[in-house]
Amino acid sequence: MSAFLSTPCVGMFDSGVGGLSILRAVRERLPYAPLRYVADSAFAPYGERSDAEILDRCLRITEHLLALGARVIVVACNTATAVAIDALRARHPTVRFVGIEPGVRPAVSASRTRRIGVMATSATLRSERIAALLRRDASDCRVHLQACRGLAAAIERGRRDDAELRALVELHAGAVRTAGVDTVALGCTHYPSCAPRSSGYSAMAFASSTRPMPWQRRSCGCGPGMRAGSASSRRRATRCGWRHSWQGGSR
Repeated sequence: MSAFLSTPCVGMFDSGVGGLSILRAVRERLPYAPLRYVADSAFAPYGERSDAEILDRCLRITEHLLALGARVIVVACNTATAVAIDALRARHPTVRFVGIEPGVRPAVSASRTRRIGVMATSATLRSERIAALLRRDASDCRVHLQACRGLAAAIERGRRDDAELRALVELHAGAVRTAGVDTVALGCTHYPSCAPRSSGYSAMAFASSTRPMPWQRRSCGCGPGMRAGSASSRRRATRCGWRHSWQGGSR
């Protein structure tokens, strides 16, 4: 009980189902934390919207999560992190925000040829944040940027065996393969579920932004003495302006 009482409520959001992989990781690491998750499926995917639209949605959802009691907010979306996290931190300086970024550093570490690819949304790739990330972590590499238009939306529709989805994966991953890279950073939380596994891609490694998690328990305000272990949870789904909201945590 004391562990639960000392754990802050964690709010999370993404433009749909992609952030559920982050939610599962947080649930494993913080079994006592009350969680509030918003899947903004009504506006998914963020990566094909303007920066102004993305920022507006992020601000609105943040206000909603704060009203639900969140003290830490995980922006479980590469695009939302790239476009909005600095503005969110400026608007709410007392709230801790944790973002998700493409796994460029793991990709660079795994690359033998110093030729890497980054598969991400158009909005992520046009951001200054990704440019700074590449300057910091991949300055000595040749980088191919692949804007995967339509891919997150196809994944969001939820049919992995869909011919359109397979064609989009082949289109974008094939372009990266043709560029001659040996490692690819997946810059969208939707993408790991459909990374190509055929023999035609055996020479390429895929680095996800969710493994390893780019933050530790202390990033969510939990001290080193936090006791891990199983905890019962109560979950309820509610409908809201952005279509789906998930709430869970120990009671």
